[in-house]
Amino acid sequence: METVQATLWVVVMLVVLALLFDFMNGFHDAANSIATVVSTGVLKPGQAILFAAFFNVIAILIFQLSVAATVGKGIVQPGVVDTHVVFGALLGAIFWNVITWYYGIPSSSSHALIGGIVGAVIAKSGAGALLSGGILKTVVFIFVSPILGFVLGSVMMVIVAWIFRRSRPSKVDKWFRRLQLVSAGAYSLGHGGNDAQKTIGIIWMLLIATGYSTAGSTSPPTWVIVCCYAAIGMGTMFGGWRIVKTMGQKITKLKPVGGFCAETGGAITLFLATAMGIPVSTTHTITGAIVGVGSTQRASAVRWGVAGNIVWAWIFTIPASAFVAAVAYWISLQIF
Repeated sequence: METVQATLWVVVMLVVLALLFDFMNGFHDAANSIATVVSTGVLKPGQAILFAAFFNVIAILIFQLSVAATVGKGIVQPGVVDTHVVFGALLGAIFWNVITWYYGIPSSSSHALIGGIVGAVIAKSGAGALLSGGILKTVVFIFVSPILGFVLGSVMMVIVAWIFRRSRPSKVDKWFRRLQLVSAGAYSLGHGGNDAQKTIGIIWMLLIATGYSTAGSTSPPTWVIVCCYAAIGMGTMFGGWRIVKTMGQKITKLKPVGGFCAETGGAITLFLATAMGIPVSTTHTITGAIVGVGSTQRASAVRWGVAGNIVWAWIFTIPASAFVAAVAYWISLQIF
């Protein structure tokens, strides 16, 4: 515990840094919520941003804090976390977010944060300080969430195609332009519910380590929850347009019916993961669902080269953010 050593200004600085990460998470992952609904022309970009931000924030009323508990208490051994670990973790995650945003690559803010925590903790105490259960289920869902998104997106597309096989294309398009508002709202709800809780978890971890919250507390302070949901909503409102283009058009061309199936498949995946307390990548999930929808048309409908580049970004996310976090940890020892 670092109650005596940690001065208030350090804790405040790290809370602000965590909220900056949360804002960047919304900014970086805005494309996940709105790319399909924008690319199909159902909503204009400005409308879609406000729509997604609204559902990001009201997720606070829907989901329990299971993911926050996993991040805050289920990844690192009690007593290991200090202000230097939190600083390193956040710097590693923010660095990777900035790099992938700049190049328009839809990577995972979630796994960047987990990688940052892992790198900073290893730099301090070695791999033995990590809790294998929390790490394992996070790593497993790196693969499970896009596969589940792929399966649900493609299955829904097949079912919808069969149900409406005798309907006029214009009528189908009209119906699904409306239904896509429902699916986009559900996906944004899942996005806010899972992603905001990761920042809640790391701030909770910080407050416990510095004595501002007790290790036996069942939930973080209310102000932490409200600030994190507000920050991710604000980030979504500013949007990440470089990534919107990749998600909305470069992987596969989407129509409203395809957008509906992708968003619904992604939303179901996020709802399940959040209920189980598993921090998953909303980026991985919606990418898998979009690829699943595209593959039901024909294999050539998916630009596999683009999808392959995204997969490489997924592979490098945790080790890259972990490396930067370890470096940031050592630098922080010289600063405060």
